[in-house]
Amino acid sequence: MSIKSVKIIRIACVLGIIAAGIIAVRLFVSAEKETGIENPVADGDQKYSIYPVELPADIKFAGEKVPVDYFDVKEDLDRELLVNVYWQSHTMILIKRANRYFPAIERVLRKNDVPDDFKYLAVAESDLSNLVSPQQAVGFWQFVNGTARDYQLEVNSEVDERYHIEKSTEAACTFLKESYERYGSWTMAAASYNIGRKGLDEQIKRQKSNYYYDLLLNEETGRYIYRVLAIKLILSNPEEYGFFAGEKDLYPVIPTFEVTVDGPVEDFADFAAKYGINYKVLKIFNPWLRDNKLTNPQNKTYYISIPKEGLNIRDF
Repeated sequence: MSIKSVKIIRIACVLGIIAAGIIAVRLFVSAEKETGIENPVADGDQKYSIYPVELPADIKFAGEKVPVDYFDVKEDLDRELLVNVYWQSHTMILIKRANRYFPAIERVLRKNDVPDDFKYLAVAESDLSNLVSPQQAVGFWQFVNGTARDYQLEVNSEVDERYHIEKSTEAACTFLKESYERYGSWTMAAASYNIGRKGLDEQIKRQKSNYYYDLLLNEETGRYIYRVLAIKLILSNPEEYGFFAGEKDLYPVIPTFEVTVDGPVEDFADFAAKYGINYKVLKIFNPWLRDNKLTNPQNKTYYISIPKEGLNIRDF
């Protein structure tokens, strides 16, 4: 086939596509007139709109003022607020989960005289789920193995208390209080939870400042406090940011009682059946039990949570 013939064929194809497009538009306009359905693009109607999010003039973390009058602070917080407001499905899940898990976290924070705002740290760390990070940090508070043991959490093949919401929160409280004593600031204590005290000390020495909002930190830690603040703003007042969830939409707290175990358990499926539940439900309420048995050679005392009798938990 000659080059001239190929060009003619290509031109014919292009003209055919244009003609098909014109016909399609005419058909659409004709159908619009017949059905009464308007073309939103032609009318300039916007079915979905994105707007900036207004920052409050006065924001605090753990009682400490956030300097939103600093242009960099304002812009960094704006970024995290926009990310979380417009990641709607994810943020709605956080709102639902918070209703179930915040009460337990709040009790431990209050008991340890740690500001209530640190419950939002758990959200930033794990989305209130028992995640395992690529660095093998585990649970709501994302403890790695060595740090968990340093803070008196049991970690082995059968029991891993990093998955225990109350005990891991206790360990987090101990770390945060130590950091607060060291830095004299809850904001810096929160930053140290992300970067570690050694890493934070290096930056304080290098930059000659111990004020979080004056420090240039790595990408993750530099965004960390702002993400916590954005989560606090949304979860403490969701309707202000367009999130509407009624009581029936939230994940409820399911009442439980504790069974004391101070010896071995040969089979947790059999153990669960004694209390009218199955193995899966037992593990949902006790994710820190990591095997189907508990050898317990030292006869330690453990408290296993069981849904209260008479509850059909699948109805919650």
